[in-house]
Amino acid sequence: MELDPLIISRLQFAFVISFHAIFPAFTIGLASYLALLYGLYYKTRNKAWERLAEFWTKVFAVVFGMGVVSGIVMSFQFGTNWSNFAQATANFIGPMLSYEVLTAFFLEAGFLGVLLFGRGRVSPGMHLFAAIMVAVGTFISTFWILATNSWMHTPAGFEVQDGTFFVTSWLEAIFNPSFPYRFMHMGLASFLAGGFVVAGVSAWFLLRGHEIEANRKALSMSLWLLLIAAPAQAVVGDFHGINTLEHQPAKLAAIEAIWDTESSVPLALFAIPDQENQTNHYEISIPKLGSLILTHDPNGEIKGLSEWPKDEQPPVWFTFFGFRIMVGLGFLMIAFAVAGLILRRGGRIYTHRYFLQGLRLMSVAPFIALLAGWIVTETGRAPWLVYGLMTQAEGLTPSLSGGMALFTLLGYIVVYAVVFISGVYYLTRVIRKGMADEQSGVDEIHRPMRPMSAADASFDDNTAPARS
Repeated sequence: MELDPLIISRLQFAFVISFHAIFPAFTIGLASYLALLYGLYYKTRNKAWERLAEFWTKVFAVVFGMGVVSGIVMSFQFGTNWSNFAQATANFIGPMLSYEVLTAFFLEAGFLGVLLFGRGRVSPGMHLFAAIMVAVGTFISTFWILATNSWMHTPAGFEVQDGTFFVTSWLEAIFNPSFPYRFMHMGLASFLAGGFVVAGVSAWFLLRGHEIEANRKALSMSLWLLLIAAPAQAVVGDFHGINTLEHQPAKLAAIEAIWDTESSVPLALFAIPDQENQTNHYEISIPKLGSLILTHDPNGEIKGLSEWPKDEQPPVWFTFFGFRIMVGLGFLMIAFAVAGLILRRGGRIYTHRYFLQGLRLMSVAPFIALLAGWIVTETGRAPWLVYGLMTQAEGLTPSLSGGMALFTLLGYIVVYAVVFISGVYYLTRVIRKGMADEQSGVDEIHRPMRPMSAADASFDDNTAPARS
């Protein structure tokens, strides 16, 4: 059986970017949290803030390193597997990736060195400045990468001459129609990832009675963040959906498995899409809700996938179920954020064991939602690399064989497995060690949970003492 280099190359890029994406998403949110922690310590000189900052800096460094290692090969794939695409779009994508390295990566890496090794060697103000610069660097990096990817979805500010894309307006190309919504969506996703990881780890420490004061502070802060970010993500997602309806209607039709153009479209809660026969099986839907959500009009019209040839339709299974996984987890995140607000009364967020155990499990939810959302975004663009202008087949390297693509894919899987296992092993050791006092050698990890005192509860949200 002959191996298809297009399918294998798509699998390879999907594997590499899926593996890589979870690390920047986490570090973007965590970097801002670190800047806040160092700022609070600089202002108050409270040792609890310092211990939190030092602990999460170690976690950040490990995850940042894993992100660098996993991401360094992605740009090489443009040349090895997608050389036609790289050559055609080099006038735009080449400078954009260079700007990301020059303005963001160097900034992050340089000041991360000050953050990790500058304590006691630079002034507290300079140490805080380094933390802020690392946080700024993560958002600058996100800006360039998402502007580049968004241009592939909603290309603007260019002209095509002899199959090559030339930029006619950098402002239009960078700030293309989908970029603002995708940038906000990714930023909030990163805050949710960082917030739920901090909440989950803090909950685990509280269950084990480790560093009570510091971890209560961390849990309280993260839950306030989640209470804002989780609902805000739903609002931004709604605006993003309206933008997608305007600029990528085929993707939206695939997300909702809508086959025929119609008004008053129902919202399919569940269905088994049958792309071959252009229909759904076992559909459970709510009348008119699809049109209401997608167009803000219960009688709004949605264009169906039958309007496009089958070879230009996205793979409906991936987009349909990926979207529902992402949205379902999003509502679950909102539920936990609201539950945290309710449990603040009497300080129960620090002692309610079921809630704390739930937060531990929820620490992985943002990453699953992130990957599901990325699958929706990228498969929903299929079969296009540059939407409506260059297909995936046209962008593939002409001389690439299926065997060559399979060999590199297997190599990536092996290498990334080693990186992931090693990184997670070391990260687990860092977390298990916690915020142990290195000078005195005291490790409080196994100290049992004690009842909360009034002094413990009198920070941030001024909660009443908890009942054990």
